[in-house]
Amino acid sequence: MPAPETASPQNTSSLADILGRIAAAAKAAGRDPQAVQLVAVSKQQPWPAVEPVLRAGQTVFGENRVQEARARWAERREGLTLHLIGPLQTNKAVEALALFDVVETLDRPKLAKALAEAIQKAGRAPRLYVQVNTGEEPQKAGVAPQDADAFIAACRGEFGLKVEGLMCIPPADEPPAPHFALLAKIATRNGLRGLSMGMSGDFETAVRFGATSVRVGSALFGARARAAASGNG
Repeated sequence: MPAPETASPQNTSSLADILGRIAAAAKAAGRDPQAVQLVAVSKQQPWPAVEPVLRAGQTVFGENRVQEARARWAERREGLTLHLIGPLQTNKAVEALALFDVVETLDRPKLAKALAEAIQKAGRAPRLYVQVNTGEEPQKAGVAPQDADAFIAACRGEFGLKVEGLMCIPPADEPPAPHFALLAKIATRNGLRGLSMGMSGDFETAVRFGATSVRVGSALFGARARAAASGNG
């Protein structure tokens, strides 16, 4: 990782570059650049890499684990929006609800039930995204594309959850465009506007296919100290 004294100018420059690329991709697709939000994937990054990006004005961050996010952000929450982009265990639903503004990894009935119960008790609800495993990869979380409609309906009907959008992580060894197109198609037929798709290597393509948020980590902060199983960033 870069030394703390060099992280600030490098990461601040990267932030400006990425925001510029998002805006250019949106304009090229005939979209309003303001309709696409950057989620800075800060998971597993050292604080000296994250702090300059925060100071430069970035207010939306993505984390993979409840415990790590709480340790980093609990005392710095004011004015920020936190996205949970990693798998959520049902026994962490209450903790996640207390910390995160957006949960992007809703993918099974048991978790939907746990979140519904936590929301009822807390009286507040995070924005919810259903994760779709567009590549049907066994090592990844997410509902299968053919099951997405029924699961979204169950979240709304059986569990009383307000689903805002969908999230996907395409297979690393396949072109992302068909996966983005599939996610957008599922969202459209279910009346969902939110599309969390696109990471460091393909976020401009995701914008072309309608992404409303892109999750960028390594292109912003540099390579993480250890690999992440989920592939976000």
